[in-house]
Amino acid sequence: MDELEIKLVLTLRVPKTELTLNGVLRGLAELKNIIMSTLTQATLDALETMFIAECQAREPGRYVRHGRQGRARKFITSFGPVCYRLAQMKERTTGRVFSPLIEGLKAVPYRRYQGESLEGAIGQAIHLSYRLASRETLRLCGFAPSKTTLHRRLQELAQSEAHWPSFRARPFKFLMVDGTVVKLQGNRGENAGEAEMRWAMASEGERQPFEPVGFWVGKDWATIGQDLRERLNYEDLEVLFCDGEAGIEENLLAEGMRVQRCVWHGKRDFSILLYHDGWKKSEQQPLVERLEAIPLFYLTREVLEKVLPPEKEVIVGLVEEIKAGFRKLFEALDPEKYPKARTYLENFYHQALLVFEYWLEGKGWIPLTTNVIESALSRVVNRIKRVGKRWSEKGLINWLMIALRKIFKPETWEMLWAQYLKIHRQIELKSVEASYAWI
Repeated sequence: MDELEIKLVLTLRVPKTELTLNGVLRGLAELKNIIMSTLTQATLDALETMFIAECQAREPGRYVRHGRQGRARKFITSFGPVCYRLAQMKERTTGRVFSPLIEGLKAVPYRRYQGESLEGAIGQAIHLSYRLASRETLRLCGFAPSKTTLHRRLQELAQSEAHWPSFRARPFKFLMVDGTVVKLQGNRGENAGEAEMRWAMASEGERQPFEPVGFWVGKDWATIGQDLRERLNYEDLEVLFCDGEAGIEENLLAEGMRVQRCVWHGKRDFSILLYHDGWKKSEQQPLVERLEAIPLFYLTREVLEKVLPPEKEVIVGLVEEIKAGFRKLFEALDPEKYPKARTYLENFYHQALLVFEYWLEGKGWIPLTTNVIESALSRVVNRIKRVGKRWSEKGLINWLMIALRKIFKPETWEMLWAQYLKIHRQIELKSVEASYAWI
């Protein structure tokens, strides 16, 4: 590495009275952008001189100086705008005029907002609308890309993350799937109806966190199942957690896998199906109370792990109590009066007790609900349904790929930006000295 020395002399006005520490810190903070802009201009000037010298030395006589561009080029950076008049060179044989600094630093032509200036604004756009993200960045930094520029650059950033990687090196044991309805729009913003946005998360075992392994918009469970089988070691999966939606088990359940139905969904959907059977909320109350009295619906994983005695006899007795509660409820559910609710509950019952079977096999406690997915994705769903309102399918997928890095895997956020910015090597500070003198 070559060494570049830049000398910067600052002259500060210091009040003699009523100066506080916060006044010192705020005043210095406001100097940051000015100092960084000055350093950037000096660095660009030094690099430009070096590139010109290297160009002329490489092929003497082929390139000659050709003045500077008529207007200063504005580069908007993470610390504010930097204006610099680029020197030009001319190739004698072809007459081509070019900027040695632009070519030497591989800068993107005609681009004002540099990639490294957008991390803060794109990070805001994960939680806010593009318009509000632009406004908030402007408030905090004094400059910001427009909502259109921000949207376009986020889509560009997502191109490197457009495909899910293979997870075959990961020993996943548990698979959770769920979905929600999103509103779509066409190329010109027209209403394009609704579509299912579905996702899958996987865990390597008991007490291990679940992490996203796929997002899909407008894809059926058959397509999703095929995708997951190609990217996961599907034969190693032991438990599928789901809410019982049609198509999930037929397409995602492999040989050797068992199903644990989400208890929270069971409680909620029971009331919904009673309504579909023609029973209003007030008429449902006796049946809902019987359901809620079954221990399965008020137990939590924390209670199972920390409160209940660890003897098998206790758990076996608890399972018998739960089964007895279901039998009493089935007796009250006349198939003629409650056809949908009874059928749903019978199917739910056969797949809701795996949590106890798994523990009795000595494998530990598995989750009772898919709330881990819904809780983790609540910010994502809120952004999609309450802030964005309507999305193009491509725009939604691109946004999800970036939101994944920001919300669920922060450790990959820096890696994503390094890849996008094509940073191979960067300037490093060797030493810094500071001295002062009262004038």
